[in-house]
Amino acid sequence: MAEPGKRPIGVGIVGLSASGGWASGAHLPALSAVDGLELTALATSSEASAVAAGAAFGVPGYASVQQLAEDENVDLVVVAVQVPRHRELILPVLAAGVPVLSEWPLAVDLTEAGELHRAARGTRTFIGLQGRSSPTARWLADLVAGGYVGKVLSATVLAASVEWGTPVSERMRYTLERALGATMLTIAFGHAIDLVSMIVGELQDVVASTAVRRPLVPLSGTGRTVPMTAEDQIAVSGTLPGGAVLSAHHRGGTLSGPGFSLLVDGTEGTLEVTAATGYPHLGPVTVRGSHGRAGLSELTLPDGYDDYPQLAGTPTHTLAHAYAAIRDDLTHGTATAPDFTHAVKRHRLLDAIGRSAAEGRRVSLPGL
Repeated sequence: MAEPGKRPIGVGIVGLSASGGWASGAHLPALSAVDGLELTALATSSEASAVAAGAAFGVPGYASVQQLAEDENVDLVVVAVQVPRHRELILPVLAAGVPVLSEWPLAVDLTEAGELHRAARGTRTFIGLQGRSSPTARWLADLVAGGYVGKVLSATVLAASVEWGTPVSERMRYTLERALGATMLTIAFGHAIDLVSMIVGELQDVVASTAVRRPLVPLSGTGRTVPMTAEDQIAVSGTLPGGAVLSAHHRGGTLSGPGFSLLVDGTEGTLEVTAATGYPHLGPVTVRGSHGRAGLSELTLPDGYDDYPQLAGTPTHTLAHAYAAIRDDLTHGTATAPDFTHAVKRHRLLDAIGRSAAEGRRVSLPGL
């Protein structure tokens, strides 16, 4: 592995396919937008697909992650595949001592996440909770920390996903199975609550209720239904640092469409954050605020937060900012981008929510 900073940081992507997907549709444009990073290799699941993808993107294509990690031009491995395969792909990269960025969720559960965290043993790690790099989220965190609403009294989250209840493709069918770790709780709720936690602080305890209201989901194009064990209703409440109360309700399979809202009430004012999708870290976000009893009015993102305004409104926008933070961390030894330590923290919260719902009790989260 070459020393970062002597040349552009070489990135090898696991899951970059010539046939499309999240890696080619989001990761590649984000890399292209960020100076100091370049795609230098890729790995896919077979020799044939590796050859096809390598030819399509003009870089070496490997059929194993070990070969990718051994490429001297690869300084960072990006794992952009389905969650159940993360462990088997991340462990060899960490064993080779190569920094790794994993898509979120890191693992299928808290136990596996802890194993991956321990396996790093000093190797730099990064987790794809790119909402923390969002210009708007960073600005909102600064607003709250700077006293825009005064002392925070409460935070209320309402979110919806059209998935987890509406027809599902065969390719995405695995997201219906709770044990495979790619559920509404881990993906949609996980991304949203991480962004909210950045703005108002970490939950200190949780009381949760969850349900599977649609145990059977249509399988697209077949006329059949398939079972769903992943929760499609998640309701959580708990206390924030300083005693403020957070409540959140995430709904799956909504016929009215997706959406997200966060309302932060304080002693001096209010902030309202809304997005047209249930994934506020991926699309445009509207912010309104007020002081005292004045009506809410739209607030505009100030200068100094957005380094890639040309990407605004696209899923690549926050991902480009995340890659820029990773570049700076690798080059300067800083620790701005969220890592596997943070991923374990988030998995611990999701695990606590599951335990609270199953056991019918409040679960404390010391250390968060």
